[in-house]
Amino acid sequence: MGLFGKKKDEFIKIKVENLIDWKEPNGEGCIVSDKITKEGYKVGYMYREQPDEGRPDSGWRFMAGNEDDEYMNNPNNHHIFAVNTICNYDKDIIPYLHSEIGSTYIRVDSNKMKIDDGTKPIFIEKQN
Repeated sequence: MGLFGKKKDEFIKIKVENLIDWKEPNGEGCIVSDKITKEGYKVGYMYREQPDEGRPDSGWRFMAGNEDDEYMNNPNNHHIFAVNTICNYDKDIIPYLHSEIGSTYIRVDSNKMKIDDGTKPIFIEKQN
């Protein structure tokens, strides 16, 4: 058992409330690192790419920011969620969700994200 009394391979159980009104045409799917949904890290790095056609994909990708190449290259370390669900894991992402494709943000302190211009390190933090 680890964080919040869960087994290592389980998603952290959270109450999911409807926090956003997502009406974008391609859907609200997103790819999320298990560091967020299983290990309890806040979103430290988020970017929006061209959504996958034919899938309910928003184009958003969310990471804690401390994933190395080996972790990222293992598809078992990422899962697809609804954007609203990830908002419930980390409400700090909400103001940025309607950013255009190509947008990239990093966490700069406990509750603030900024556009990633490559000059600041990612602030890595676990949820309380």
